[in-house]
Amino acid sequence: MNTSVSDDHLTMCNNEYDTLQRVILCQPQYMTIRDVINETQKHFKNEGIHIEKALEQHDGFVRTLKENNVEVILLPYHKKYPEQVFTRDIGFTLGKTVFVADMASDVRKGEENVLRQWLEDEGFSYYNIVGDQIEGGDVIIDRDTIYIGLSNRTEQKAIDHLKELLTSFDVKAIPFKERYLHLDCVFNVISPEVALIYPEALTKEDIELFSSRYELIEVSKEEQFTLGTNVLAIGNKRILSLPVNKNVNKELRARGFEVIEVDITEIIKSGGSFRCCTLPILRENK
Repeated sequence: MNTSVSDDHLTMCNNEYDTLQRVILCQPQYMTIRDVINETQKHFKNEGIHIEKALEQHDGFVRTLKENNVEVILLPYHKKYPEQVFTRDIGFTLGKTVFVADMASDVRKGEENVLRQWLEDEGFSYYNIVGDQIEGGDVIIDRDTIYIGLSNRTEQKAIDHLKELLTSFDVKAIPFKERYLHLDCVFNVISPEVALIYPEALTKEDIELFSSRYELIEVSKEEQFTLGTNVLAIGNKRILSLPVNKNVNKELRARGFEVIEVDITEIIKSGGSFRCCTLPILRENK
């Protein structure tokens, strides 16, 4: 059901790499591995999350964004939502509309209500996707093309729904191995010409498709585990990336990107990195 309110505040996103000006995050105040939902969480299940360290790292992440002239909005956190730090999954912005997702995982259901309430309070327009399971980590936008990962979090019915709504866009379903959770854990567009990819998770046909459109930086198995694809482009070839992903950072710098290294390794124990932790609502081509 479409819900519209006044559009006083500007929202605009047409890709993953224009200058980021406004973004939604949430502090990992109650972050915990309650139900194992991915391979990374399985690995760190016994070690758990050190909340104080995660909060300190998240503060550093927020500070870095602000230093780069990005307005950061922090959603209120709730104890019943241990995965709230990963704001990307609760929605995505396409053009001037924020699409609010319908969460697939029981541990995450209800997070979208927090986003919806904030959007209404602030006077943003949004489209509420109801009944079709989709999460924003599976949605990658590049101008008139929308790649949507077909996973255990995003179903074909949701992709068909968006195809009906977004007739001026080329909506492409991208199947991948479900163990990798979201498409942005194995593929990410970081400029009009360059994308990061973990080929092992994708079909031969889609690898060929991506190769025809982008110069692909292949991420190793080791750096996929530390979410090397899940960087955040903030415009003007600036990329936020983890210091531990040394080869990814080297390859990015070799292609003229400015790599801003920020340590959020405590947060990635739960299976998400910079892109997962951010819901852009305003990017402008400057």
